Amino acid sequence: MMNIPWDQPATLIDLDGKTPVIGTILECVTHFSLFKPFAKEQARILLTRPVFRTGQKTRTWILNPNEIEALVQRRAAEDQAGV
Repeated sequence: MMNIPWDQPATLIDLDGKTPVIGTILECVTHFSLFKPFAKEQARILLTRPVFRTGQKTRTWILNPNEIEALVQRRAAEDQAGV
């Protein structure tokens, strides 16, 4: 799982052209978690610092829906653990 700090600046965008959410990874992940399934499929997070992906040689600037969902799960686990 990617270890992106929750306070890292990021932008949540969608492929339908709706207004982006500009804030932190935490804010973007929180907004994403509220989306309906169709909206989640269209969402991407644009990072200010690229991260490594397992199995790839290069870093990425964009997180796909499955990667954002993994961050939602990470946040839920941290909340449950009281982090």
